Amino acid sequence: MKRVDVALIVLKFGGTSVGSIERIRNVARMAMAEQQAGNQVVVAVSAMSGETNRLVGLVEDLTQFYNKREYDVVVSAGEQISIGLLATAIESMGQKAKSYLGWQVRFITDGSHSKARIKEVEAFRIQADLDAGAIVIVAGFQGVDSHNNITTLGRGGSDTSAVALAAALKADRCDIYTDVDGVYTTDPRIVTKARKMDRISYDEMLELASLGAKVLQTRSVELAKKYSVPVRVLSSLEPGSGTMLTKEEDTMESVVVSGLAYDKNEAKITILGVPDKPGVAANLLGRLGDANINIDMIVQNVSPAGDATDMTFTVPKADFPQAMKVMEDAVKDVGARQLQGNSDIAKISAVGVGMRSHSGIAQKMFKALADEGINILMISTSEIKISVVIEEKYTELAVRALHDAFELEKDPSDRINA
Repeated sequence: MKRVDVALIVLKFGGTSVGSIERIRNVARMAMAEQQAGNQVVVAVSAMSGETNRLVGLVEDLTQFYNKREYDVVVSAGEQISIGLLATAIESMGQKAKSYLGWQVRFITDGSHSKARIKEVEAFRIQADLDAGAIVIVAGFQGVDSHNNITTLGRGGSDTSAVALAAALKADRCDIYTDVDGVYTTDPRIVTKARKMDRISYDEMLELASLGAKVLQTRSVELAKKYSVPVRVLSSLEPGSGTMLTKEEDTMESVVVSGLAYDKNEAKITILGVPDKPGVAANLLGRLGDANINIDMIVQNVSPAGDATDMTFTVPKADFPQAMKVMEDAVKDVGARQLQGNSDIAKISAVGVGMRSHSGIAQKMFKALADEGINILMISTSEIKISVVIEEKYTELAVRALHDAFELEKDPSDRINA
């Protein structure tokens, strides 16, 4: 059992943070400093920058029709190098360290190769090493299914590994070190005056992550919320306090919009003249589900005569060709009039828990876009989010206009809310 007078901290370092021997030494020093401050330390690491892409490329050079079990065997190899090098670096500096692969810790997952989900983490081996004074290094991104097959968690999976470890160990905090110094109101590469947030609620971060913000994997935020794991996002390359993910607080309600996200990786499919009969929509969309294609936004309009409807929905851009092929056959089968597709779109989303208690947000968003001559193709809303689909070429302009409209460069206490 963990000693009650000692904090347990999980540190996660991405590929950029361990991208060279010198950076690995830097991570080693950071982990040792955390331990010297009186904490027990577990470190979850990704493969070195570029390594996973290299391994994926090797598989795809052989064949486009690979066995996903063997794919996971290959692409999980990068983390083995990272954990061994980091443990070696720590020991070379005079401190005990021990590395574990995912199957050794036993991140038990389902059998969905290349996108497995964690079912359980057996962390008892780690706790024994921590109590013996070692820094424990764990491979992120990977696990093992019930048949002892190696599995991987999908891109960004090391974030999920780290949060799952923190939950299993009942850690006091999980620090996610990346190549950015926190969560910003939007992409600072597009809006130079984007502001780093000191804290953000789990729900807001979950929406931003799912809508295209690349800071954290969506599943890691889901886990953090489920198990109330305090998560901090910060940079391993420059000092700073980062951004803390926390439970929603009363003061957060006063912030109408916390951040903006955009996603250029979606495509729009429209089916015109769909017979307005029970079961037809289920037939059409069910075929996409059978093809393992996720659907995001859906809009349906019934014709004035009431005998037909037009249906529009979005899918991941990578799945667009396959989705169109699936729908070509489906449209013929149900007797719809026409199939249209457009992959030159982008989704822009405004997120904020304050939307629950403030009106006028949609009007302000739509007016800001209209003032720039940007036409809205689709609209979707939730309790704390408004998303619109626009032409892709207007993405950056739309993000800048909305950032200005909601005054996101200002401290929340200084904004004029709608």
